Amino acid sequence: MKVPFLNLAKEYENLKPQIDRAVGSVLKSGKYILGENVSELERQIAKACKCRYAVGVASGTDALKVALAAIGLKAGDEVITTAFTYIATTEAIIKSQAKPVFVDIDPDSYALDVECLKKAITKKTKAIIPVHLYGQPADMSAILKIAKKHNLVVIEDAAQAFGASYQGKPVGSLGDIGCFSFFPTKNLAAYGDAGMVTTNSKKLYELMLKLRVHGAESKYNHIIDGYNSRLDELQAAILNVKMHYIRIWDKSRKSAAKYYNTLFKKIGMEEITPKSIKGSDSSYCLYTLRVKKRDDLLKHLIANKIAAAVYYPIPLHLQKVYKGLGYKKGKLPFTESAADEVISIPIYPGITKKQQEYVVRCIKTFYK
Repeated sequence: MKVPFLNLAKEYENLKPQIDRAVGSVLKSGKYILGENVSELERQIAKACKCRYAVGVASGTDALKVALAAIGLKAGDEVITTAFTYIATTEAIIKSQAKPVFVDIDPDSYALDVECLKKAITKKTKAIIPVHLYGQPADMSAILKIAKKHNLVVIEDAAQAFGASYQGKPVGSLGDIGCFSFFPTKNLAAYGDAGMVTTNSKKLYELMLKLRVHGAESKYNHIIDGYNSRLDELQAAILNVKMHYIRIWDKSRKSAAKYYNTLFKKIGMEEITPKSIKGSDSSYCLYTLRVKKRDDLLKHLIANKIAAAVYYPIPLHLQKVYKGLGYKKGKLPFTESAADEVISIPIYPGITKKQQEYVVRCIKTFYK
């Protein structure tokens, strides 16, 4: 049996009439940048995240760049974050000429370890970027409490977590700014790059509106340094169609995750399944196991036509590009062990129980 990691082509086929109609409407309109589709998507995302404002940008990476620019991050500032994430999280910090400060992770949620976070704060610390990795929210109440005590800005990297919540509140509404990616592999996926920032601050909102259009207050009137980071109408139109189905898809993902949990429990392997922080509700952008002999298991699954993947095999503090930051192997032990042991297996709306049973059966065969 063949089990794909995602099935994006099938998703398009299911939505083809609506998608084609939405794209055709944009092409006929002649309005391709920052039009009514972008405005409508911003409205819908703000409502879904229970935020006052949302600003469409060109990508999830740009969402982080715009957010950091909006808080006035500058050379010499420090931003505390995790090394167990995609490099976009720290690219935005580096491009601001600030310094990323890596702290270890909680071994269950893979999010920032709160005690490590406390110890990393200095007079230069400007912000904290918790990452809701794999769709699992970080321990935001503890993080926000620390941030308040030290007057720090909290920017949520929610790239993989659209639809997730923490203590009944959607991610993206918990910190000062939320950053989302709509890359094709995400729960809410464009057909290319697209992103969004969310906030409840009118001041930050108005600033981010300017930042995405070259720092312009009005056409040809540039009052700050900005970016070319406009969400285009085609991607927004596609995402507006998908917003009608996102709750159904979220429910399907969570149902699939629950079934995986049941299957692994039946074979006595529940210890390898994803763990959650109390009060959190994952979006299950990825269903990630923690296993021994990870690389051999990956080969075994691929040989059996199961598309599995590793997110992320080399933590950022050990990446060559960040050698100058001075981190050595062993500095972040929980991060490093997770990078050696995590493996993500197929999960997507529409995955069948037979496919899931086959995946779990192959994993059981490998270890038994």
